[in-house]
Amino acid sequence: MARIPQPSRPRRVAAREPVYQITGARRGVRDDVDGRTRRYLISMGIRTVCFILAVVVADGWLRWVLIGAAVALPYLSVVFANGGRERVVDLPESDLADDRKAIDRSGA
Repeated sequence: MARIPQPSRPRRVAAREPVYQITGARRGVRDDVDGRTRRYLISMGIRTVCFILAVVVADGWLRWVLIGAAVALPYLSVVFANGGRERVVDLPESDLADDRKAIDRSGA
């Protein structure tokens, strides 16, 4: 049996259009937790690199700077990760003037 070719769907373009926020609603909890987790893991990766460099490569004052960073980063990471959700930015007031009158339905 011969297969009938299906019309191909147009492919999406890789470039995305910007998405504009038109509401005062916060991001979802899952997005917020994912973002904080990502920031924490990046900070812990930087801490690991600082610790390895302090042990292997650095000597003198640079070693102490890297050790200081490796000691301070866990505290800072936890504080920022537990900082809570993002702040809600108020939307601008709408431009509604009180002097506007409703349109009369009678047409007069």
